[in-house]
Amino acid sequence: MKSERIHHLMLSLCLLAVVGLAAPVLATERTPDHRRLNYPRLNDVVVPEVQRVTLANGMRLLILEDHELPLIYVSSRIRVGSVYEPPDKVGLADITGEVMRTGGTTSRTGDELDDELEQIAASVETSIGQDAGYASVSALKGDIDKALAILADVLMHPAFRDDKIELAKMQHRSSIARRNDSPRSIASREFDKLIYGPASVYARHTEYATIDNITRGDLAAFHKRFFGPNNMMLAVWGDFDTREMVARIEKAFEGWEKIDLYLPAKPEVDYAWRSTVNLVSRPDLNQSNIYLGHIAGLMSDPDYAALTVMNQVLGGGFTGRLFKNVRSRQGLAYSVFGTYSSRYDRPGVLSMGCQTKSESTVHAIEAIVAEARKMTTEEVTDEELELAKDSYLNSFVFNFDSTAEIISRLMTYDYYGYPPDFLQKTKESIEKVTKADVLRAARAHLRPDAMQILVVGRPEDFDRPLSTLGEVRSIDVTIPTPGK
Repeated sequence: MKSERIHHLMLSLCLLAVVGLAAPVLATERTPDHRRLNYPRLNDVVVPEVQRVTLANGMRLLILEDHELPLIYVSSRIRVGSVYEPPDKVGLADITGEVMRTGGTTSRTGDELDDELEQIAASVETSIGQDAGYASVSALKGDIDKALAILADVLMHPAFRDDKIELAKMQHRSSIARRNDSPRSIASREFDKLIYGPASVYARHTEYATIDNITRGDLAAFHKRFFGPNNMMLAVWGDFDTREMVARIEKAFEGWEKIDLYLPAKPEVDYAWRSTVNLVSRPDLNQSNIYLGHIAGLMSDPDYAALTVMNQVLGGGFTGRLFKNVRSRQGLAYSVFGTYSSRYDRPGVLSMGCQTKSESTVHAIEAIVAEARKMTTEEVTDEELELAKDSYLNSFVFNFDSTAEIISRLMTYDYYGYPPDFLQKTKESIEKVTKADVLRAARAHLRPDAMQILVVGRPEDFDRPLSTLGEVRSIDVTIPTPGK
C-alpha cells in the first residue's frame, strides 16, 4: 500500500510538472497580443434632421419629433447673462433667473405653480448663467398645453415677489460666507481672476454689497430689457405632430410682443502674457492646491482639432502625461489635472495643477511645467497619438445618445454662430491629426515660460521658498464685511 501511494504521488507530481510547463504555451497560444487586434471601423452617426421655424413674433423654433415615449420636452435659450449686469449689482442675473420661477407670475404664486405642475407630473424651470438664459419644460404628451401655458406665463409675466427675492439673496449671502471653505474653490476662483482680470465679467463674483444693492425694480428692468420672443430660441422634441406643436406654441405665447433689443458687445479679453507667482496663505493646511497656466483659445481656431489631441496626451486622465509622470512615477500629487479649454465666443484657459503635500509644492510645480515644455520640444509618440485620437473617436457616439443632447448642441451652435455640423467636422479633423500637427499646435499655443502660478497652502512648510520661481504676490481672499 505504501509503495502504491508513492507511485500515485510521483504520478501526480509528473502531471503537475507537465501542466506547469504547458501553461505558458497554452496562455501564449490563447491570449493574442492586444496590439495586434483589429477593430472594424466605427459606423457613421446618423443625426436626425431638426426642423426650423420662425414665428411672426420673431421666436425661432427647433423641432424634432421623437415618438418613442409619450413625453414632450421644451428648452429655450435667451440671449442674456451676467455679462450684462452692472458691476455694483453682481448677482442680478442669477437672482432674476431664479425668482422668475420661484416668485410666480402676476396671476399665480410660485407655490401655486408648484402645486399645478405636481398634479400633472410636469416641471418648469428657469435660470440665467454667465452669457445665456434658460427655461425648460417636461410633461406628458396629454398635459403639454398646461405646461406650455405655465412656461409662457413665467416668461411673459413674472411677478418677482419680495419674499422670494429675499430668500434668493439670503442664499447668495450664505454662499459668500462659505466661499473660502474649500481650498480648491479658492484656487479655481482666484486663478480665473489672474487670467481674465479681477474686475472682468468672466471672473468677478458676488459680494455682500452687490447683493444688497439689488432691488425688485432691478429684476423687473433686467427682465424687460432682455426677455422677448425675438431674443430667444425654443427647442421642442418628443411625441407630437410638428404642425400641431407649432400651433400650440403660437397659442401659448400669443400676445407676447417683440422688444426693442439692443445688446452691447461682450467685453473683450485683454490678456498680457506674463509669468507670475501668487500665493493664498492658509496656515491651517498641510497640503497645497496648485493652479498654473495662461489664456487659451477659441473653438473656431484652425488648430482646435490638434489642440484637442494635445490636451488628451497631456492631461487625459489616467493615460495623460501629467497623471503618469507627476502622480504615478514621481509620486508628487494626490490628484493632478490639465485642460486646454477652448470656448465658443471668448478665449478659454489652459489650467494645470494638482493637490500635493506642502513639502513637495515647488517640486510639483516644476514637474508640471516640465511636462508642458516637453509638449513644445518633441513630437508625441505613435502610441500616444493613437490613444488620444481613439479616446476621442471611441466616445464620439455618446454625443448622440439622447435627443436632448443633439438638439441642445444644435441650439448652442446656433447661439454662438457655429455651423450645425461643427462636431462632425471636428471629428473628421481629429482623424487627420498627425504628430507634427500636435507639435506645431503646442508650439503655437503653449507658453511654458509665461505661466501664471497660484498656490493655496502653508508657505512655511514648502520644500523650497516659492520665491525661487519668481517674485511672489500675496492674494487676500478676506470676505468684505457686510455693509462695507
